[in-house]
Amino acid sequence: MSKAKEQALKKTTEAVKKPAANEKLNVFQRMSRWFRELKSELKKVVWPTRQQTQNNTLVALAVMLVFAVILWGFDTVAQAAVHALIRLAG
Repeated sequence: MSKAKEQALKKTTEAVKKPAANEKLNVFQRMSRWFRELKSELKKVVWPTRQQTQNNTLVALAVMLVFAVILWGFDTVAQAAVHALIRLAG
């Protein structure tokens, strides 16, 4: 492996090294590290545009409406069947 590749590998592995097991961090250091890592992860997120969010919301509402109507239909049929059975038995 070339010297340049070794140096690059060494730099990348050093950047992600965890503290040694015997190195204890206090509460504030751990919280600080957690927030720094959180911030770096949030920078990687690809946030949807306003238009994509609106489209996704409309699709979700339409699907919920369709399934609500289907569920209402099954409920109505089941209710009618139960009432018919009660009338037959009574």
